[in-house]
Amino acid sequence: MRASEITEILSRPISRELLARDVLRLAYVAKDDTPRNVPIAFTWNGSEIVMCTTKNAPKLPALRENPTVALTIDTEVHPPRILLIRGRAELDVVDGIPEEYLRMNGSYEMTPEQRVEWEAEVRSLYDGMVRIVVTPTWVKLIDFETTLPSAVEELVKRRAEREHA
Repeated sequence: MRASEITEILSRPISRELLARDVLRLAYVAKDDTPRNVPIAFTWNGSEIVMCTTKNAPKLPALRENPTVALTIDTEVHPPRILLIRGRAELDVVDGIPEEYLRMNGSYEMTPEQRVEWEAEVRSLYDGMVRIVVTPTWVKLIDFETTLPSAVEELVKRRAEREHA
């Protein structure tokens, strides 16, 4: 997929809404060669998806071995809105707490006092984290109004051909 196509899809209003959400699902192949799909907080920095995790997270050895990932960000309403993203995970071990981690958790409802307590707890627990950075290499937006899953698009096309035959 061309970079311009990716940029165009990710610039759409629905994509921007989905990229502003708190949690996505990260799919990858585990060390035992079985698939995994885990929810994880994220932030979009305009060109990359950034997720942060503990330095001892079980997903890290698997991502080092096979960095190919698929991400899903979606809604819980009908019709669903779904943003599918594929890319390669780059791992960046950092000391302390990455700003993205603090920012990505900023939209959860917390009072200012709860926020201070939460941040103090995070800073006391982690001496460092790993940033999982994914630059999209393929994207698809499905809103069931203007875009559909490819299999459904095919069925719609076949139905139209039958009706016009």
